[in-house]
Amino acid sequence: MSSMPKRCVIDTNVPATANAANIGASPECVASSARALKTVMDKGHAFIDDKGLIVAEYRKHLSGKGQPGPGDAFLRWVLTHEWGGERVTRVSLTPKQADSEDFDELPAPTGEVIYDPSDKKFLAVAAAHGEHPPILQSFDSKWWGWRDSLAKAGVSIHFLCPVEIARKYQEKMGQ
Repeated sequence: MSSMPKRCVIDTNVPATANAANIGASPECVASSARALKTVMDKGHAFIDDKGLIVAEYRKHLSGKGQPGPGDAFLRWVLTHEWGGERVTRVSLTPKQADSEDFDELPAPTGEVIYDPSDKKFLAVAAAHGEHPPILQSFDSKWWGWRDSLAKAGVSIHFLCPVEIARKYQEKMGQ
């Protein structure tokens, strides 16, 4: 597995898993998710959208007070740094007129990929920024099945729990 990227888009399931909120995630996956967040907070950079959609989703699943878990601490860090530009970059997205949860910057899905509305903002941010930062993913198995198609569309995914997510994907998809 490649080394943990320090500059990335962070799917909500990473801080949720770090808080041990994902049923079925092993203690190792929880720890890996917490370490990834700590790396980004200590030495890295996070990318979010300029519409506040990612932060709004974080707020639904995490505590803005920064406690009690590592995922909550991450949300607090994002809220502290989201406007400064040095630790968090707000990436401009253009919502489509017909669907405010779809974006001009979102690459067209290929192959078997069918985007969930809640995933589109993360994918669009990764695709829209010039660096094309990878998306951190802990335990959402559909991303495992999409990884090759997303790579062809220019979006890379960094899996923090690859063995577990592959097993979960195989169980769900019967593959």
